[in-house]
Amino acid sequence: MKKTTLDQELESAVDATEAVAASGEEGAAAEQPPRGRRSAGYGLLAILLCMGAGIALLVLFGFKEAAVYALPVGELKARSVELEGRRVRVDGELVPGSLSKKDDPCEYKFTIHANGASLEVRYPQCVVPDTFRDRPEGGVKVTVTGALQKQGDFEATEILAKCASKYDPKTQMITKPDGTKVKATPEEIMNAEQ
Repeated sequence: MKKTTLDQELESAVDATEAVAASGEEGAAAEQPPRGRRSAGYGLLAILLCMGAGIALLVLFGFKEAAVYALPVGELKARSVELEGRRVRVDGELVPGSLSKKDDPCEYKFTIHANGASLEVRYPQCVVPDTFRDRPEGGVKVTVTGALQKQGDFEATEILAKCASKYDPKTQMITKPDGTKVKATPEEIMNAEQ
């Protein structure tokens, strides 16, 4: 039988395959991924590591300036040099009789105090919360957010106020900060329920 060209080609291909297998090159080539896949994997890993590092740096350093310190009046006064110009939130009680309003330009000035320390506050806006009222008996709790100025006064950008009166819905009576009980007006009931 004559060997055809096809048989000869198959025989030479088998011989070439056996020669490559004997030298061990085929096994090594089969275990390694093509070069394009390997470099794409490293590129993706590098991108993910850079994104992770960027997010970590943003969390550690980027939000530091946006942080708002919450302090009582005395601590703000003690750390005034360190916190001057930084955004802070201060809790205190409105000093009775200290609230004044100027109409042109709109501005409120008042004093808050806590634990023997007091702070002059300037609020350069026209609208204040309904619960922010100067009550002769006191008891108006105030939280102001803003920055301590070089002159030592505090410029507020936000005011939150809560009257210390306690409303009892069963009896419809309000207990004032001095301990007296009075019949609640509809406006006081609305403020107490907020």
